[in-house]
Amino acid sequence: PPGVNQLVRVYVAQKRKISVGDKLAGRHGNKGVIAKILPIEDMPFMEDGTPVDVVLNPLGVPRRMNIGQILELHLGWLAKQGWDLNLSDDPDDSEWKQRLIKIHADKAEPNTKVATPVFDGALEDEITGLLGSTFPTRDGVRLIGDNGKASLFDGRSGEPFPAPVSVGYMYILKLHHLVDDKIHARSTGPYSMITQQPLGGKAQFGGQRFGEMEVWAMEAYGAAYALQELLTIKSDDVPGRVKVYEAIVKGENIPDSGIPESFKVLVKEMQSLCLNVEVLSQDGSQIELRDAEEDVFRAAEELGIDLSRREPSSVEEV
Repeated sequence: PPGVNQLVRVYVAQKRKISVGDKLAGRHGNKGVIAKILPIEDMPFMEDGTPVDVVLNPLGVPRRMNIGQILELHLGWLAKQGWDLNLSDDPDDSEWKQRLIKIHADKAEPNTKVATPVFDGALEDEITGLLGSTFPTRDGVRLIGDNGKASLFDGRSGEPFPAPVSVGYMYILKLHHLVDDKIHARSTGPYSMITQQPLGGKAQFGGQRFGEMEVWAMEAYGAAYALQELLTIKSDDVPGRVKVYEAIVKGENIPDSGIPESFKVLVKEMQSLCLNVEVLSQDGSQIELRDAEEDVFRAAEELGIDLSRREPSSVEEV
C-alpha cells in the first residue's frame, strides 16, 4: 500500500481435529462429508477384533461408476497382507498365475508397496486369485475371502451384520473444506441492487439460497405459509420485510406479505419486450408497482429502519 515502508506477513499454522461436516475424498472422485464420528469401540470390527477406520456408503459406487475405488480397496488389502501363489487352490497353469509369475509377482511379503497402471493394471481374475492367496493370520484363518468381503460385527451390539462387507485399504484425503470455515449465519444484511434478494456466500454476509428442489420439498410437505415467507418477506418483498422487522421489534403480529421484487423485475422485462402487463386486484382495480428504491427510501424515512446494512458484530465495528 502507498506510504508503507515495510510489510510484515505472519503465517500461523494450525492443526485441526477432524469433525462432523468436514469433507473427505478418495482418489476416484469419491468425495463425501463426515456424518458421524464414533468411539473406536463402537465401530464395526472384523473377526479378529480389528475395527475399521472409515465406513463408506456403497450407494456411492454404482451411480458414479467409479469402480477404481473398489479395486484400490482390494489391492490395498493384498499389499498389506502379502501373498504367495503356492497358497492358492487354483491350478498352477491358470492364466492369471502365469501372468503374475511372468512379472515376478508370484510372492510378496506383508506391507509390500504396489503400484498398478490406471487402465492397464491388475485384472479382475488376478485380484480374485490373489485374494485367495494371501497369508493367513496367526490363527490360520483368512479374514477376507476370494470375493474381497469380510464378516463384520456391530461394535455396539456385537452381532454380525447380515451380509459380508468389502474391507480393505485405500487412500483417504482430507480436503480444504472444513465445517468451521463454512459455518455462517445472517439476520439482515446486504441485498442485490436489481433483484433485492439477499446476496450469496459467507464473504458477502449473504443469505442461504433456497433453490428449486428445496421449494419442491416444502411443497411436498404442504408447508405453504413457511414457503410464502421464504419467497417474500425473508427475500425480496421490500416493504414487507421492513414491516415484519418492525412488528418483531414491537412484539406485534406479523403482517401479510406483499408483492416480491422479482415479480416487478419480470414485469419490467416484459415491458422491455413491448408487452404491457397490468396487475389487477380481486375487485378488478389496477395495482401500482412501485420501484424498490422508493420502497426502501420510504421505509427508512418513515420507520428509521435500514435492513440492507450489516449489523455490527463487535464494539470495534461500531
